[in-house]
Amino acid sequence: MVRVAVLDDYQNVALEMADWSTLPAGTELEVFSEHLDDIEAVAERLREFEIVVAMRERTPFTRDLLEKLPRLELLVTTGSQNAAIDVEAARELGAIVSGTGSLGFGTSELTWALILALARQIPREDRAIREGGWQVAVGQGLR
Repeated sequence: MVRVAVLDDYQNVALEMADWSTLPAGTELEVFSEHLDDIEAVAERLREFEIVVAMRERTPFTRDLLEKLPRLELLVTTGSQNAAIDVEAARELGAIVSGTGSLGFGTSELTWALILALARQIPREDRAIREGGWQVAVGQGLR
């Protein structure tokens, strides 16, 4: 039986964001929502897993941690790269490191959302409404 761990899913979305039904029969999937900072606690949690899915850079996979994971065969990161994974150490220890694809437009979408929020003064208006007020500024158009 292959065991798969998904780490740091504090938003509890991992099971909805991927098609886990394609895993081979007999694969055991365990999702952890709480983050652990202590390397020994992380090692204890992951010691019996062959596959680990890391959510971005939330848990660093240093050489020290990787050496404590004797069963690790595959380390998957969400996104195409992860600065918190010692890829060279993983390779030396026989673990494959891979990443997921990226839609490529998330950053530009967020940039435009921030521009619109500033132009229309959304944070200021939100704060005013929460404090019992109403429309304290006139937003600026983008034309």
